[in-house]
Amino acid sequence: MTSYPAPINPTQTRIGWIGTGIMGGAMAARLLSAGYSVTIYARNPSKVVHLQSQGALFADSPADLARNSDVIFTMLGHPSDVRQIVLEGMISFLNPNSVIIDHTSSHPALAKKIFDAAREKNCWAVDAPVSGGDIGAREGKLAILAGGNEDVVKWLNPLFDVLGKATFVGGPGKGQSCKIANQIVVGANLMGLSEGLVFAERAGLDKRKFVEAVKGGAAGSMVMELFGERMIGRDFRPGGFTDYMVKDLGMGLDVGAEQGEDVLALPGAALNKQLFSAMVANGDGKLGTQGLITVIERINGK
Repeated sequence: MTSYPAPINPTQTRIGWIGTGIMGGAMAARLLSAGYSVTIYARNPSKVVHLQSQGALFADSPADLARNSDVIFTMLGHPSDVRQIVLEGMISFLNPNSVIIDHTSSHPALAKKIFDAAREKNCWAVDAPVSGGDIGAREGKLAILAGGNEDVVKWLNPLFDVLGKATFVGGPGKGQSCKIANQIVVGANLMGLSEGLVFAERAGLDKRKFVEAVKGGAAGSMVMELFGERMIGRDFRPGGFTDYMVKDLGMGLDVGAEQGEDVLALPGAALNKQLFSAMVANGDGKLGTQGLITVIERINGK
């Protein structure tokens, strides 16, 4: 299967890409820089002019893109977008042996449906949400959480290696489940960092010295490395939208009920969803998740 259907090669493997926001645009650009032929579909063509200037081709529709691609990447906003564009709009137009890679943070049950629909067309689907934010996307250092068929994931490694490091985490839908678990951990880290910085300031500490002092100990984390200085410098430009964090935590809290299983008790995730939802209610849903500190500050009257 590692040679399925033929080894990936920049001069032969045709790449399709849908979803060119902060993350998707940077990821597509990396594949272009690596020499791959990339065809893009975007509802607003003006947003992909910078990628066309790097050599990207443009498709008129998802169906057109599917007909002219061997491997198709999607990086969309919500499960409803994935359902509409992938499951309802593109799968029926796939070429035999094509592979769909969905990088969207989506629902495990939907990923399974896409996998089954792809197999009916003699194709494969991989649910492969990512972690690492805008910096990881630009630098090719994303953690790629891949679910589906392990041999297909191995076959895709030449592409994944351009974007970061892929880890096969299980069958269809497991990549999405892994991303939800990832977001539960990231959200808890962001809350802890926000509260630590607010406390440090109230205690009269220099916040940068606080971060420098503790980052090598047990309090240190990748969240602190990525977002500590951004929080201190009030840089809330998004690497990932707060809207999406609310979506991801919501899926974690609801997934058991939707599958007819017992709902897990996740009190930390529930609290974090409320706090991120407060950001959205404050009109800050399009800010980066590091903006959570503003909610902690407001609670404390700042």
